Amino acid sequence: MSTEREQLSFQAEVRELLQLMIHSLYSHREIFLRELISNASDANDKLRFLALSEPALLGAESELAIWIDADPNAGTLTVRDNGIGMSREEAISHLGTIAKSGTAEFFKRLTGDQQKDAALIGQFGVGFYSAFIVADRVELYSRRADVAAEAGVRWESSADGQFTVETVTREQRGTSVVLHLKPEAKEFAEGYRLRTLVRRYSDHIAFPVRMHKDATATLEYEDVNQAQALWTRPRSDISDAEYRDFYRHIAHDGADPLAWSHNRVEGKREYTSLLFVPSRAPFDLWQREAARGLKLYVRRVFIMDDAEQFLPLYLRFIKGIVDSNDLPLNVSRELLQQDHEVEAMRAALARRALELLARLAKDEPDKYAQFWREFGRAFKEGLSEDPGNRERLLPLLRFASTAAADNEESVSLADYVARMRPGQDRIYFVVAESLEAARESPHLELLRQKEVEVLLMGDRVDEWVMGRVSEFEGKRFKDVARGELELGGLVEAAERARIDEDRREHKALLKRFKDALGERVLEVRVSERLRDSPACLVRGEAELSAAMRRVLAANGQTLPASAPVLELNVANPLVRYMDSVKEAEPFSELALVLYDQASLAEEGQVSNGAEFARRLNKLLVRLVEPR
Repeated sequence: MSTEREQLSFQAEVRELLQLMIHSLYSHREIFLRELISNASDANDKLRFLALSEPALLGAESELAIWIDADPNAGTLTVRDNGIGMSREEAISHLGTIAKSGTAEFFKRLTGDQQKDAALIGQFGVGFYSAFIVADRVELYSRRADVAAEAGVRWESSADGQFTVETVTREQRGTSVVLHLKPEAKEFAEGYRLRTLVRRYSDHIAFPVRMHKDATATLEYEDVNQAQALWTRPRSDISDAEYRDFYRHIAHDGADPLAWSHNRVEGKREYTSLLFVPSRAPFDLWQREAARGLKLYVRRVFIMDDAEQFLPLYLRFIKGIVDSNDLPLNVSRELLQQDHEVEAMRAALARRALELLARLAKDEPDKYAQFWREFGRAFKEGLSEDPGNRERLLPLLRFASTAAADNEESVSLADYVARMRPGQDRIYFVVAESLEAARESPHLELLRQKEVEVLLMGDRVDEWVMGRVSEFEGKRFKDVARGELELGGLVEAAERARIDEDRREHKALLKRFKDALGERVLEVRVSERLRDSPACLVRGEAELSAAMRRVLAANGQTLPASAPVLELNVANPLVRYMDSVKEAEPFSELALVLYDQASLAEEGQVSNGAEFARRLNKLLVRLVEPR
């Protein structure tokens, strides 16, 4: 291990981040204190957890706390803890680089609005660098709790693109961050100002935050915050502001949560839970291997971050804590996976989260709409992942619909059922590559003519999800692009008779189409769906769509061959014209173009683009050639 003084360069992303801190967020400077105290609290939590198996790590200094020392004369502010500390290698790694995926997403989220941008600090693990909002030079002294005093480290930077690091002797474990304040930030060396900020942002921290008493002649410290785990207090004693501050602390999120649920369970099993619904999706929501889950405490002792065993994957966006009186202090992730008590808690916490969302949907629909925009795609996974809660999940789904001009997903199933037409006994929906494609699907033409509402779905997950549900309030779901339309009482007897007559009358035309298309289609039949378009493709009820087949094939799955049904609108002028074409080759060319057009409308692509272009060009040439 090197003990010499080294001068190293920041990662490029860190340099860019430091420039943002220095030049862009000056009007929200006080957030730096919230972040440094939060980091100190995390360091104390980590040491307390390790000390469960290695009590010697605490030594004689068994009480964990956070201290703030201000020196107005020197213009310095120090935030120190006696937690786990850092080694030289960790200081270089943690303070010189940031995970690139998180950094890129951090900069992408920036808006130019200082208040909104400041709220991102901490969410992406960049909280330490907020010190440079108020300091032109930062020193850090640290020693890990499990190494000798001679292995301490000193880190220093002036945010000039470089930092220095050296090994020093440090008697005390933990970390001290010394901020050399900028002239315009000297207010943060004033005791009253600091106490106000600690009470505003860090009153809920479970460790005492200590400062010197106001009297200048004493060196005694006093506790500035309550230093009581917020979730252990009665709900009636906790203000909304305290809940919001606590959420910011555990989620490293500067924005307010949309809603929260604080609950204590007593009886056969005893635990307290505090669950929050964030107002925006984290940058790693779709990285299924990313850390997720609740903070786990056992009898107020912090055990682990991101205990994913307490909530199903589709609720991975929920933040919060669970504090159990029954689990052992030495519980591990492996034991959590095998514990029947944890399974029961997981089921109860999932129900608690769904009840929270149901209240939000009922009482604050605007906030629920925001929740759905941020998390709806992930939430829908629950229909497949959590069948036991399907009846709770279905009322919480939101969809775009033909009843609305825009593609806002705001229609609930209850809304849809309330608007069903007389004689309608199905909930109609269509799945496409996008909401725009779903809205323009030719499969909707008859239903649109009859003013029957259709739910529009444009997520890749929708086909898979809808295959797991059958009905809502006794009304069966019906994909309008599969099988028969099942119009029930929506179609009169005369209309059915006309369709049957068309099928008999055009048998020869249907056979010519089938002969021209061969194995590309399973069958060609007269359509009752279409009113304007000449043709459309229809899949069987249990068949996978072409898009889903492509996804599965890309994942290496071998799928049996499948062909759709081609439905023809025999009243369409193009189809009527084709019925008069006697030559085999022109008819086949037109039939193949019609099939490719239907493929484009259904799947967004054709199997052979070059061949489609050739046929289309050939037909266009015939149109312009002099007769």
